[in-house]
Amino acid sequence: MEGKDDTRFKYKVIRFLGLKILDIYIIRKYLSSFILAIVLILSIVVIFDLSEKIDDFIENGAKFREILFEYYLNFIPYFAVLFSSLFAFIAVIYFTSRMAYNTEIIAILNSGMSFRRLLLPYFISAMIIAGAAFWLSDRVIPKANRIKLDFEEKYIHRRPVRFKTKNFHRQIEPGVYVYLKNYSNVSKVGYDFTIEKFEDGELVSKMFADQIRWDTASERWSARRYYIRTIDGLKETLEEGRMIDTALNIHPDDFQMRLNIVETMSLKELDDFIRQQRMQGETNVTAYQIERQNRISFPFTTFILTLIGVAVSSRKLRGGIGFQIAIGVVISFSYILFTQFSKQFAIGGLLPVMLAVWLPNILFLIVAVYLLRLAPR
Repeated sequence: MEGKDDTRFKYKVIRFLGLKILDIYIIRKYLSSFILAIVLILSIVVIFDLSEKIDDFIENGAKFREILFEYYLNFIPYFAVLFSSLFAFIAVIYFTSRMAYNTEIIAILNSGMSFRRLLLPYFISAMIIAGAAFWLSDRVIPKANRIKLDFEEKYIHRRPVRFKTKNFHRQIEPGVYVYLKNYSNVSKVGYDFTIEKFEDGELVSKMFADQIRWDTASERWSARRYYIRTIDGLKETLEEGRMIDTALNIHPDDFQMRLNIVETMSLKELDDFIRQQRMQGETNVTAYQIERQNRISFPFTTFILTLIGVAVSSRKLRGGIGFQIAIGVVISFSYILFTQFSKQFAIGGLLPVMLAVWLPNILFLIVAVYLLRLAPR
């Protein structure tokens, strides 16, 4: 009785969603093929990564529990999302081409279902994969990356991966700009320091100092061998001395930011970070904007590659299933290559960031529509 009740419940859900048994069949095929492909590739990636880093783990005394739960448990979600669109595409190629060679596609179309209607279960499956990838990249992966990066700095990298601390320019608050020629993360000392204050576009004060040093007790900066120039209309005053405490709105951590800091941020945190970096005059904002747009555009890749996969694999071709998979791999890798190539135009300032990131999706969507027009009807 319980089995019959479960079956009735499943049929009620299917009817409520407007799906047919065939839709459930395709969705199950799509998702099971995708999960199998992802599990296989992640297993291979973990094995290769472990073989490469096992000497570092042993040399630096990493415990098995730390390796498993702090590194690889947080390593897997990142690569699962990274490979999600590619292996969704390969999954579509694999099971759809098998359906075509078993004449299942022909039977479906001859039953009266249009090719456009046949795409519905593919879209639902792609939506599940893309939605899961977006949720993971925004909610799970940033937290996982914090733990993973801390583990890497402790057991893999001998020195933390940091930004350069030379020629540091920043607007620390509206109208207040600082400059450092060099900064030492070890001694927390900056050299050749300048701070300028503007009001209504006019310079009102400027301070020079040979050094600024962070006092861990008072948590303030002290300037050594300084002089301050103050401008009040036509009147100027000059003050100099050996040491003075300052109330700079900068913390030593601002000089110790990871190069891959954005990997630890959610989309909202990344937006706030970009606004802050713009206000501070950071020159690397373009890279952060590319990361932001890439997170938004990436889920659409799954839909586009799904369309291309269905169009390529829904008819029989000479060469068999292997030939269709080879075509799919060539298309997917050309897509990835073009995506990386397009980003360089944004970095070089030749294209706006949004256009450069979305351009591969736009062009390959056109390719997908063209291939769908050639698909069997």
